[in-house]
Order: sequence, then structure tokens, then C-alpha cells
Amino acid sequence: MFKTAITEMFGIKYPIICGAMMFICKPQLCAAVSNAGGMGNLTAGNWETEEEFRNAINETRKLTDKPFTVNLTLLPSVRLKPENYAMWARVCAEEKIAALEISGTPIDKALGMETVEMLKKASVKLFHKVGSVRHAVHAEHVGYDGIYAAGVEEGGHPLNDDVTTMLLTPRIAETVKIPVVTVGGIADGRSLAAAMVLGAQGVMMASRFIATQECDIHDNLKQELVKRQELDTVLYGQSLGLQGRGLKNKTVSEIAALERRGAKPEEIIPLMSGLRGREAWKTGDVDSAPLMVGQSIGLIRDIPTCRELLDRMAKEAKECLDKAGQLIQ
Repeated sequence: MFKTAITEMFGIKYPIICGAMMFICKPQLCAAVSNAGGMGNLTAGNWETEEEFRNAINETRKLTDKPFTVNLTLLPSVRLKPENYAMWARVCAEEKIAALEISGTPIDKALGMETVEMLKKASVKLFHKVGSVRHAVHAEHVGYDGIYAAGVEEGGHPLNDDVTTMLLTPRIAETVKIPVVTVGGIADGRSLAAAMVLGAQGVMMASRFIATQECDIHDNLKQELVKRQELDTVLYGQSLGLQGRGLKNKTVSEIAALERRGAKPEEIIPLMSGLRGREAWKTGDVDSAPLMVGQSIGLIRDIPTCRELLDRMAKEAKECLDKAGQLIQ
């Protein structure tokens, strides 16, 4: 049904890629997405040692023979060090991972062009997640293989340019020659079809995969995403230069209050700690940590398997495109 630059590049059935999610994108979910016809994601930040990271890659390969991507988030971290970033890149080259999703600082600036050359020599496809045309242009110039165009609707850390998916996808698609994948606001077949019309060769979604049966988090939080609507997320962290979008809850409200009164970073950072999130995903406590999800939660209605979700999205996308074609006489 689908033949795009992304399905052709990786030999996958659907141009649907799982986005990075700290403490969530692990072998079980990664393999489930790939086995369902999409492209799963291992978020490298889950593993601090080389042995743990290689074991995660090997475990995923035992669960699927399909390609998957690895996320490298190159942002300031309390827990992780620059040595972790270099190790992840080296291991991905040695293991010949299909692709990397680079978030934050471009890998050429964070780890040097020698790292880019090492990865390309290993045939690892490089995609940079960006929120602006200028950053997409830089990635193409450096030699990346594709762009993840991340609108401000996304969960995680959207660029503070605050450009929406509806504008960002066509602007980047008309500017660069490498494939563009839409990120932000994607959760069903309608949004998949819309992204393709805007010029994308595929979509990346993360929040939607949280509410699947294979996602290993507490069921309370899956049910919470089904219950919540698109207005139930908020941007925070701007005072630290680290804008994030998360679910409205007690912790995010506390962060917002601190920022309004001009609190110092050392007062805010403990509330934003990723370790709080790791515990919350396990316990199901909705209010104990920033839970990074996007506005696409407004489109989440159920908790299917990954295969059910992707098959349904493909069917809906075709129906939407066919219906749109009938509107033009």
C-alpha cells in the first residue's frame, strides 16, 4: 500500500516510526513496532554502560529480525556524560544499527565529523530531529540522510521557535532534498494522511505508542492518556533554555510556578529530573513527575496492540486520501 522514500530506505511495510521516549523505548516495545510493519526505537539514554546498551540491542534482535532505529539525545544531562554519547555512537556503528534519531545538538557538533563519517561508513542512516528550516538545512549540508520535522505539538523538547507541524513539514520539505518525516500531532490514520499531503515521506509518533499493549508502563498511565484531551499538555522549562511539553499535573504546575517567580535553576532542575519520570512510569503516579507527552493524546481512544494500531492507521490513511480525492471534480 505504501511506497515512500522511508519504506524503500528501510524495507518496511508502513512509513511509521516510533519516536524516542526515555525509560519507555526498550526492546519489547521496539520489537513490537518493527514486527508490526513500522520501525521501532531504542532510546540509548536508558543504558549508561556499553555492556547494558549492547545487551539491549541483542535482546531486541532476538525479538525481531526487522530494522529499528536508536535515539541519541545530545542535550545537557545531570545523569549522563559526554562519554556516554560517544560510546552510544561507536556501538551503533559497530552493531550496524539501521538508523539513528539524533535529538538536541547535531552529532557533527557534539561528537565531530569523524563520528558522522564512522557511522556513514557503517551504513547507519542519520536523521536529525529539528524544529526549524535552518537546522534542517544544516543537517542536509553535513550529510544526514533525512529530517524529522518536529512541530511544537510534540511531547519531549520542542524547539522554542514554536512552529506547528502544519507549517514546519511543508517548509522543510520544499527546502531540502532529503526525505522529511513529520513529528508532532501524529496518532491516527488521518494525521498520517495529512503528513503525506504536506510533503512528508513518513511519520514519527511517540505518545500514541505509550497507550499500546506492548508498552511496559503502569496501566494507570495508559488509561490516563485515553482519558486526557489535547488541551491537557503544557510547555515548561523555558527559563532554563530547555523547553519541554508534558502532561498537566501537580509537578508541572509546581515547575511553572517556580518559573513565574524567577526561581533559580537549582530549585527547578530537581523537579525536572528524568529519574522522577522513570519511577512514575513504573508506579503509575500521574502527579509525581513531568510526563512528556504531546498534544496528540487528544486522538488516543484505546489501548491496542502495535500491530492493530499500525494496520488501522494504514487503512484509515488510505480511506482519508481516497475521500479527499473525491472532493476534487
